[in-house]
Amino acid sequence: DGHTTWVAHDGKQALKTARKMRPDVVFLDIGMPGMNGYEVAHALRLTPGMEQVALVALTGWGADGDRERSRIAGFDHHLTKPVELANIDGILREMVVTSDADSESA
Repeated sequence: DGHTTWVAHDGKQALKTARKMRPDVVFLDIGMPGMNGYEVAHALRLTPGMEQVALVALTGWGADGDRERSRIAGFDHHLTKPVELANIDGILREMVVTSDADSESA
């Protein structure tokens, strides 16, 4: 759909890539090696300039406690695998609408 994507294979690489590329949306697996997704989300929320990035947990862990923990870590959305592509598209469309509304109010 014309989105530019980057891939990281562990938590530290995810942080490094996000800080360098400044994405609008970050999809994070919770069970990454090294730093887990909760730790990466928390670190991104503390990174200057990354406070507003949309964070999406994309994980096999979907119990109520997992969802609550992702919310506390700073995730905006929590998707449990297998994820319907329509759910990902919906989040990305929501980001475009939000971005358009922000630019109109500026």
